[in-house]
Amino acid sequence: MTERPTLAVTVGDPVGIGPEITVRTLASVGAGAPARGVVVADPAVLRRAVQVCGLDVRVRGFSSWSELPAEEEGVIDCYDIDSLGETELPWGEVDARAGAAAVRAIEVATRAAMDRDVAGIVTGPINKEAIWAAGSEHLGHTEMLGALTGVTRQTTMFVVRGKKIFFATRHLSLRKALDQVSEEQQVTAIEEALTALRVFGHDEPRLAVAAINPHGGENGAFGDEEIVHLAPAVEKMRARGAGVSGPVPADSVFHQLLQGRYDGVLSQYHDQGHIAAKTYDFDGTISVTVGLPILRTSVDHGTAFDIAGKGTADPGTMTSAFLHGADFARFADRIRAEYGG
Repeated sequence: MTERPTLAVTVGDPVGIGPEITVRTLASVGAGAPARGVVVADPAVLRRAVQVCGLDVRVRGFSSWSELPAEEEGVIDCYDIDSLGETELPWGEVDARAGAAAVRAIEVATRAAMDRDVAGIVTGPINKEAIWAAGSEHLGHTEMLGALTGVTRQTTMFVVRGKKIFFATRHLSLRKALDQVSEEQQVTAIEEALTALRVFGHDEPRLAVAAINPHGGENGAFGDEEIVHLAPAVEKMRARGAGVSGPVPADSVFHQLLQGRYDGVLSQYHDQGHIAAKTYDFDGTISVTVGLPILRTSVDHGTAFDIAGKGTADPGTMTSAFLHGADFARFADRIRAEYGG
């Protein structure tokens, strides 16, 4: 993209920490940021967050992307979703009205990205109970975005200080995750990870497949998933000319990623990749939903109802998600071309 991009930012649940970390992020990056951030929410929600955070900024509402006002220092612009109006809901409580507002913001922001009014979206944390209470049938953000964009299969890419981590399985118990592992499943996950690496700037990607068992199974002594499923998948992909290595023992593969040996790692289950990324840089770890025809970056934490409304929430992850969104906006055309936008 040749122009400075605009990103639509959703606060997530309006009674969680999302509004606070959003206003702190946009106030801190200012008008000189690499992208312009425009919040999609009820302006009153942002004004309350500005107040509890003690910020010297003004919230300015508008209601049409064609009438987006000129950028101004000290002003946070907000596309008014007209969901809550001036209603002040209690902080930190599950509320169907808050869930409905969160869903509405996601719908508006996604439509704006699909229509190319914005270069991409940055999402704050939602509360699943609240969106379900509001009548949403989706398990969360990922499923909702898939339905809104007509995509049936997506994958998650973690980005931490430029390093990428993918997941062969996600929100499953460890026992169920192991039941999902097969050669075919690994081939699909490898293909998706390699495609994502190419889309996001690695023209000749190098991917490591993490092992499941201690020491990579020690030739079957500690489990045979590496022998039966992982290694055959890696060899099949290597025969196609793919830059894939593994299975690499999980106690060393992430260190090797940091050393620059690989561009990305395919983690086998949720915590395998999460623990590595968040231990290295909790506030800097962000999530990118790969497979959508639009750019979407996100925080990777919850609504933190216990501290909502206190003005103490750390905006680090939201700031990182916003700045990564600004950087990745240059790949918006690649994303649309690859994933059908």
